[in-house]
Amino acid sequence: MSEGLLAARPAHVPEARVVDFDFFDPPGVARDFQDAWRTLQAPGVPDVVWTPRNGGHWIATRGDLVEEVFADYTTFSNRVVTIPKERGEHYRMLPTTLDPPEHRPVRNLLNRNLSPAAVNRQADMIRAICVELIEEVKPNGTCDLLADFAAHFPIRVFMRMVDLPDADAPMMKYWTDQIVHPDGSLSVEETMRKFHEYLEPVVRARRGQPGDDVLSDIVNAQIKGHELSMEEMLNLLMQFMMGGLDTVFNFLAFTFLFLARNPGHQQQLLDDPALIPGAVNELLRRYPLVSMAREVRADAEWQGVQLKQGDMIICASPLVGTDPRLNPDPLTVDFRRKGARHATFGKGNHICPGAHLAQVEMRITLTEWLSRIPHFDVAEGAKITMRGGIVGSIETLPLVWPAGC
Repeated sequence: MSEGLLAARPAHVPEARVVDFDFFDPPGVARDFQDAWRTLQAPGVPDVVWTPRNGGHWIATRGDLVEEVFADYTTFSNRVVTIPKERGEHYRMLPTTLDPPEHRPVRNLLNRNLSPAAVNRQADMIRAICVELIEEVKPNGTCDLLADFAAHFPIRVFMRMVDLPDADAPMMKYWTDQIVHPDGSLSVEETMRKFHEYLEPVVRARRGQPGDDVLSDIVNAQIKGHELSMEEMLNLLMQFMMGGLDTVFNFLAFTFLFLARNPGHQQQLLDDPALIPGAVNELLRRYPLVSMAREVRADAEWQGVQLKQGDMIICASPLVGTDPRLNPDPLTVDFRRKGARHATFGKGNHICPGAHLAQVEMRITLTEWLSRIPHFDVAEGAKITMRGGIVGSIETLPLVWPAGC
């Protein structure tokens, strides 16, 4: 953000708590997204700080406090979940921006379609898409993991689940990027309007029509005997779609970058594929990428600072899994680690409803990729660049592997 957008320090913020930290461009993010966040856990940095960037907001810098903010909706409301606050006010997706008790009935509409049992029923479809994409790139001996695989796999899975055309996925991915990685080409209001204009005729066509796809189930559901309004339905579907179009894409990027740089860990999974579920959880702990905000409900004293009603606070999942107070030797990736603690999918009532789907997609990808392309590296001379924002990302990931794998 530009210097002209720095907020003045409010009277209730002690000068000793002020840091210069830009959520969208943390220091050193281009080199390492997670390390950029870890600068907030350097010696001498308070457990709660305030930055003048992006309208001015608090940041909980230690993992246990991030978990507390996620879980304590009585102090930290979900009404506004992104910064700057004036931008986040327009982000009205459901159930993300609801607090209990209103949150639970809406969340249940997603839970029944994203439960472990529901997702496991989709496993054959997920595996078939994954294998098809791997077989397309395998003969080439090289690919951009993001453009040639990750940009297609979770999105195709999602589009099959909701029975929408694959051809529409790139358009919706662009709209999603304008929320999580805004480039200024669309405002939040414009982005939401485009989603609504796309989805409204689909909702009208499927209401009252039985169907076995997830979208049809959601649009025909009722809460306490009443249908959701069109506005509520569109905001719920928009949130659902954004989760399916972006997060796994970026998890795959960080996972494959780590494995490409660490052939010993590749070999562990080749020698013992039973390690894959634990490996997925460990990589989610080590390479978390989602950061959300909360709004302070009322004036309160918390962790030695005065919070004022309406203040914003960031709860960043990258500050949980790599916090040495929570996990011993946190920067080491250990596929046999026990009791790993992280908040990669959030905590409390708003833990990500798509967590199981994401993990199943990751497990299937590692299983099928390593069975077909058992050894791969980052292409020589490739420049790996990362970005900050609501979801951390890698811009491109060129991989190479031996001919005849």
